[in-house]
Amino acid sequence: MAAPVRIYFLGGLGEIGRNCMVLEQDNKLLLIDCGLMFPDADMHGIDLVLPDFTFLIENKDRIVGCVATHGHEDHVGGLQFLLRELEFPIYGSAVTLGLARNRIEEAGLLKHTSLMTVRDGERINIGPFDVEFLPVTHSVPHAHAIIVHTPQGVIVHSGDFKLDLTPVDNRRTDLARLGELASTVGIRLLMCDSTNAEEHGHAPSEKSVGAVLRQLFYEHRDRRIITASFASHIHRVQQVIEAALDHGRKVCLMGRSMQKNIALAIDLKLIDVPASAFVDVEHVHDYKPEDICIISTGSQGEPMSALSLLSRGESRWFKVGEDDTIILSSHAIPGNEGNVNRVIDGLMRAGAKVVHSGIADVHATGHAQADELKTYHSILRPEWFVPVHGEFRHMRAHAELAVVMGADKDKVLQATDGDVLELSDDGLAFVDKIPANYLFVDGIVGDVGQGVLRDRRVLAEEGVVVIVATVDAQNHKVITGPEVITRGWVYAPEADSLLDEAEAHIAQKLVAALDDGINDIDGLERVVRKAAGKFVSDRTKRRPMIVPVVMTT
Repeated sequence: MAAPVRIYFLGGLGEIGRNCMVLEQDNKLLLIDCGLMFPDADMHGIDLVLPDFTFLIENKDRIVGCVATHGHEDHVGGLQFLLRELEFPIYGSAVTLGLARNRIEEAGLLKHTSLMTVRDGERINIGPFDVEFLPVTHSVPHAHAIIVHTPQGVIVHSGDFKLDLTPVDNRRTDLARLGELASTVGIRLLMCDSTNAEEHGHAPSEKSVGAVLRQLFYEHRDRRIITASFASHIHRVQQVIEAALDHGRKVCLMGRSMQKNIALAIDLKLIDVPASAFVDVEHVHDYKPEDICIISTGSQGEPMSALSLLSRGESRWFKVGEDDTIILSSHAIPGNEGNVNRVIDGLMRAGAKVVHSGIADVHATGHAQADELKTYHSILRPEWFVPVHGEFRHMRAHAELAVVMGADKDKVLQATDGDVLELSDDGLAFVDKIPANYLFVDGIVGDVGQGVLRDRRVLAEEGVVVIVATVDAQNHKVITGPEVITRGWVYAPEADSLLDEAEAHIAQKLVAALDDGINDIDGLERVVRKAAGKFVSDRTKRRPMIVPVVMTT
């Protein structure tokens, strides 16, 4: 009998982001990706959401490394947080490691890891794991699928991919190698990207966006052009630069991540652009509108990004106006639509023209759509299949596609965060659960916690009422107060009578409690909280946070 292999899902199965899983073989653990997720609108004050690292920390001595499929934040953005707790090497392409390194270095954690560069098609041993790095096309250069040759057969992790037959760098998804594996040793288990499983047809080629961009540069040839896209979308930025240079424009990069990533791309020879093509943002006003192209961060409406500052007229470099055309060469991540719409509104209020994916084909997804996924399944023909990377509905749609393509319905398992699967001689089965809660990051605080988030929701939606009183517990007297202070419940200057009534009601209950012999702080604060809560609810039908502060002399 061959030794079993286990798969632990820490994130990415049920949401967009937090992609993180672990393989276990011979009592060792291999991490595949460690990403973050951007917060939803109801996660008040939260900056980022991470996978639950409990399982990894408890088993840190068994971790032999992390394999990074590509350099997007939802796959490598969590490494800078995990490396505060653990030390392990990270394996990936030069581009992937370069993008990850920026964040890790900013956090001062490079000494906690070794960055191990791998080449397309390379096969290496990481502890007991026999790992092969298969080139795939995605919206960031040099992404990989991960093939693990195990005692239980070949496991394929697709990474994020699309079947772009005309990519900008001519580096295509290596379907030939996948077909070779399928027709020889066979694919025992496939775990595949589900993000676009609901979208019919094929994803458009990245080169098609380049043609649209060139046309827009021609149509707006007498105007200043400002483009915004993900800083990691190097091929998109490359096509913008080429279009700008073709029209005799100089290029200005705005935003630290944009500047860092393009410097990395030039250093790795992914982009061949002379230094003379670039100008510093300080010199933008030295050029006529038709002679400059600005490439900016902020395509997702991030509040402090370069584009958001421009939309609010707060940029210290220049202001947008009627001579500007802004091209948003991206698509809003689910949850970011409101932020993006606010930026568009702000830019248009300033007089600029805005071109976005809703009115022109200025964006192409990096994820395979339904027909591409069907092609993928027809080539691999896996014995077992688990859809990954996506919301529950995306994974359900992908599971149904697999069955359409001939998969045995009983051998298609839909897992979620926290599930543990075991691949053995008997097949694939659910065997356990591990912690997989959201880890909330606010500033530099690691885990804010659900309790804090619940409090913030109450504060945001209902407000807060603070009651301050000083009592003489020995003589059963209220010395000062109670004074009611409120934010977000009622507007104090317009509700004096209501606040006076609340103070009188609470004072009555406080005196009664003292007369009944209640003289400890905790007991008196419970009385105040109950009295205030009932009054607020009866009079306004609201439920703000009640904070009693009782002091004794």
